[in-house]
Amino acid sequence: MAYKASLNRVLIVECKSYLDSYGVRFSGFDGSNPRVAKRYKLFNDETLRYVVQNRMIRQMSEAGLVSEEPDVTLALACGKIVSESDREQLQVHFDERGWMLWDKEWLLQRLMRMAAAGYENSAVAVTAKLLVRD
Repeated sequence: MAYKASLNRVLIVECKSYLDSYGVRFSGFDGSNPRVAKRYKLFNDETLRYVVQNRMIRQMSEAGLVSEEPDVTLALACGKIVSESDREQLQVHFDERGWMLWDKEWLLQRLMRMAAAGYENSAVAVTAKLLVRD
């Protein structure tokens, strides 16, 4: 989970690496492969998503961690997607639902932006510069 107070937005992020496997498949989200869909319950089970989302917001609200009625967005952070076709279909699917897809391309774009910025004495900025140089 992440919270951005300036936007009053809560992100519920599910992370899947799949670095050493086939990767995320669109068939796990379009209803065509129930076995694969079980890996992405928050995305595919509306009732579960509603319960989890409301419980998380209630707990955060009771702890004073969020403002009233935050905007909640679901995101998938994944290390690998099976194919470019799957990536394109996933992006459309996520865009239609207001979800975020953070894949290798998304991460690389942000790393390159950070690396292109001027000097900054932070471990994150230096790491970005090391990862994308050459």
